[in-house]
Amino acid sequence: MGVKIFQVDAFTDVPFKGNPAAICILDKVRDDTWMQDVAKEMNLSETAFLYTQGDGYQLRWFTPALEVELCGHATLASAHVLWDAEFLKPTEQARFHTLSGLLTAELKGDEILMNFPQRLESPIPIPDGLSEALGAEPKYVGETEFDLLVELDSETVVRDLTPDFRKLEQLAARGIMVTAEASIAGYDFISRFFAPHAGIDEDPVTGSAHCSLGPFWMNRLGKREMLAFQASERGGTVRVYVEKDRVLLGGKAVTILRGELFKS
Repeated sequence: MGVKIFQVDAFTDVPFKGNPAAICILDKVRDDTWMQDVAKEMNLSETAFLYTQGDGYQLRWFTPALEVELCGHATLASAHVLWDAEFLKPTEQARFHTLSGLLTAELKGDEILMNFPQRLESPIPIPDGLSEALGAEPKYVGETEFDLLVELDSETVVRDLTPDFRKLEQLAARGIMVTAEASIAGYDFISRFFAPHAGIDEDPVTGSAHCSLGPFWMNRLGKREMLAFQASERGGTVRVYVEKDRVLLGGKAVTILRGELFKS
């Protein structure tokens, strides 16, 4: 028997939209080199590896280039697989032991609701080369533990960006989230996420970025419940609830394929 593997489009209910992730269900612990090789082979923004541990699952996330400490869309996809493939009952909570601590997910109707830590940003001066790399002048720049949060003047500016990814790659940040208040009806804010340093020029929909974007826009808009759109080519919707030191992220997911890794 090979390793069970699934491909899931996360933060969408439409196939071939949202953010694709590969999910591997492991029957034994695998070494880091093997997991990195699988992620490189899958060549998606994230490949997740699940292994039963205590009251839940150990969950690790790899880009084609490196392991990351927090990934929203691959967690959503992992929870979706556990219910969709009947590893868990719909009434059971998905519990993930990760590098970012315990993360949980629950099925709420046709939406999955995940409980994540906040990643707060602090204001910093505009880094040298950022404006040139983005091709736009920031309205505000903040820094989280890993990423830059850049507010731009409008939704139109965010959508129209054509960054120089090789220049972005030189910045001292895992990723750069760009954001603006939404002008499309029904949405509160819009964003895009660039992570060439992690091997991903543009991530289609980035759940972990909303752990920072949620508190940021709560303070700007005075709202704890918001609907966000990530305006990549594929696009995706994230429901955001800010609660004390946590952020609840809601979204949908669609299984695209199921298979086995035979060379394992």
